[in-house]
Amino acid sequence: MITLKQALSLSQDELETLKNEIDAKVRASDLNAYIKAPSLNGASAKGVPILIKDNISVKGWEVTCSSKILEGYIAPYHASVIENLHQNSMAGFGLSNMDEFAMGSTTESSCYGITKNPRDKNRVPGGSSGGSAAAVAGGLAVAALGSDTGGSIRQPASYCGCVGLKPTYGRVSRYGLIAYCSSFDQIGPITQNVEDASILFDAISGHDSKDSTSANLKPTQTFKNLNREKRFKIAILRDHIKDASNEVQLAYENTLKALKEMGHEIVEKKMLDSHYQISIYYIISMAEASSNLARFDGVRYGRRAQNIKDLKELYLKSRAEGFGDEVKRRIMLGNFVLSSGYYDAYYLKAQQMRLMIKEQYNKIFEKVDLIFTPVAPTSAHLFNHHASPLEMYLSDIYTIGANLSGLPALSLPVAKDPLGLPIGMQFIAKAFDEQSLLDVSYALEQELDLKLD
Repeated sequence: MITLKQALSLSQDELETLKNEIDAKVRASDLNAYIKAPSLNGASAKGVPILIKDNISVKGWEVTCSSKILEGYIAPYHASVIENLHQNSMAGFGLSNMDEFAMGSTTESSCYGITKNPRDKNRVPGGSSGGSAAAVAGGLAVAALGSDTGGSIRQPASYCGCVGLKPTYGRVSRYGLIAYCSSFDQIGPITQNVEDASILFDAISGHDSKDSTSANLKPTQTFKNLNREKRFKIAILRDHIKDASNEVQLAYENTLKALKEMGHEIVEKKMLDSHYQISIYYIISMAEASSNLARFDGVRYGRRAQNIKDLKELYLKSRAEGFGDEVKRRIMLGNFVLSSGYYDAYYLKAQQMRLMIKEQYNKIFEKVDLIFTPVAPTSAHLFNHHASPLEMYLSDIYTIGANLSGLPALSLPVAKDPLGLPIGMQFIAKAFDEQSLLDVSYALEQELDLKLD
């Protein structure tokens, strides 16, 4: 597939040809990365075609978060990132499959069925932005937008062999993103390489008065400032690596060796065990999810239960029929930790611990420029691999720290396991320092000379 950088130089006629080619490929593909062929989901504005995750509003398109409860919901407005794409010679083209309401790490909970990993169709593409990553890696999209709540851009990018960037919280507007966990969610790019990630990030970044959490900063210009010659002091967290598979640990050590040979300084640091971060993240995210999803009740929009007697039955039946098992599970747990008698013991304590983790990151960044960790404990696993929801939650063990602290992080493919499956590593940077993330990743990508095919 042509890269985003190359596509931006095409004429409008060439772009229309490209869109027709993508549409034909999607119809012929069995990956199920798109919800439907792009041409079937409404007219697209002129510009380079960008795949959009199914929780980002595009005016006139049916946007469902891959959930039955939003069947038939037509977005009445553009999300701010879509408006920004239009101003930068790009446009939405197709909606990608995802875990229902972004709750999952495998893209198995979608009402549209599973998405397959293009590297091995018997394996998951990761989640919740699995459709976006699978499409980019499978040659079905030039680039894509995803959302990252606890690793949902970086983990599927790692599983599929793409570049995935989670911006600093507030760097990219969340206006028009259907919320899962408002204090964690961030929209970001999934691309074929670091240059494309930089281009797409620059296009969607910037202050938005419609988003109260948007940072009052101008759009970034990271692409024109990419510098592969810069050298950084990089921290590693040895205690965290023990949970990774042997293949991931080997890839980690080999990448560290490459970074040292490039002239980067590596230093060891310590912070709170990552298992505590998992607990904190899921308490807070489920609490916010229970609140955010209360609006989906069968009254205002989306699916409405039929043959009901009263308002209470309308609520119960609409939500029971519309939500999948994982969404119901998180809503119930969220209500539990917010309930009287448990709020202080769980939710309040989790928020206090979240602040402590943020302070630990800040302390580390007083001494270093970047932190380097794996993205996931393993490479992509087979479908129906997890014995329990808790086992699935543990796949986020390395990614959620950046979300808890609102920090930017980038996933880069660095190796392949013995089965030929991609292995990704991530860099985490100080708040609003995406330039350093992209600089170090751009240089490492060229040093490793990895190919996506």
